[in-house]
Amino acid sequence: MYDWNDLKYFLELSRRGKLVTAAQRLHVDHTTVSRRIAALEKALDARLFDKSPRGYQLTDAGLRLLPLAEQMEAQSNTLYQEISGKDASTSGTVRLAAPEAVGTQIVARHLREFRAQYPHIELELIAETRRMSLSKREADIAISLARPDSGRLVAWKLSDYRLRLYGTRAYLDTHPPIRRREDLTGHDFIGYIDDLIQMPELRFIDDVIRDPHLVFRSTNVMAQYNAVLDGVGLAMVHCFMASAERQLVPVLPDEIYIDRQYWLVVHEDLRKVARIDAVCRFLTTLFRNQRSLMMGLG
Repeated sequence: MYDWNDLKYFLELSRRGKLVTAAQRLHVDHTTVSRRIAALEKALDARLFDKSPRGYQLTDAGLRLLPLAEQMEAQSNTLYQEISGKDASTSGTVRLAAPEAVGTQIVARHLREFRAQYPHIELELIAETRRMSLSKREADIAISLARPDSGRLVAWKLSDYRLRLYGTRAYLDTHPPIRRREDLTGHDFIGYIDDLIQMPELRFIDDVIRDPHLVFRSTNVMAQYNAVLDGVGLAMVHCFMASAERQLVPVLPDEIYIDRQYWLVVHEDLRKVARIDAVCRFLTTLFRNQRSLMMGLG
């Protein structure tokens, strides 16, 4: 029979990926963490971690153990709260994957508010537009552009959001006027690299502009945004990004726009883990309060 206490060393190393960092969190020496992990692996007759230059990565056996250990941790916290009448500390690391725009411009700009509510939760943000696997624990929570249609995942809609066509005042003042959609012919545009788009929700420029003359393409939404600000051309920009830039002007705003959705996704094994639930509740409330900004109504 394995020692239940070894699971907390397993959980911390799975979250930190490095012996020294896990040891610091547990207030022990790194050799203690290594020894307890070795004891757990021996008792379970399974290798739980692979060591690489990036640190300790969970093996298939480790990935199977992780949700079970998380459930035991959650039950332990519940037991403490029920019997002692005190709230268990909500602490630990939560890795959130989000599209670059919303990660950098919404989530990251409300970190002080999050820290005030949950000072013992360390939030890791992966802000890039690519698919992350929650089943493989590449992230604990994901903000997605669509509701997942497979897997043991729980999802709910965070918010609608809108993109409009924007250009700088300087660009618009030095190029032919745009009074109707047909006037866009001959203007310069900025967009994504077609063959590198992973998510169909990002294929929108051809839907709103016929045969656009693209002069700059990037997989990086901030690169596109900075190119617009530099006057390179016109681009579909998130309203919540453009609202803070006075030099950006919407082009035919009542006619050219795209509406999309953000969904919050979490693996069902982690849904009731205290720190995961705390982040989910924070994000849900945050996006509910940002509806006008997300839709460009402010």
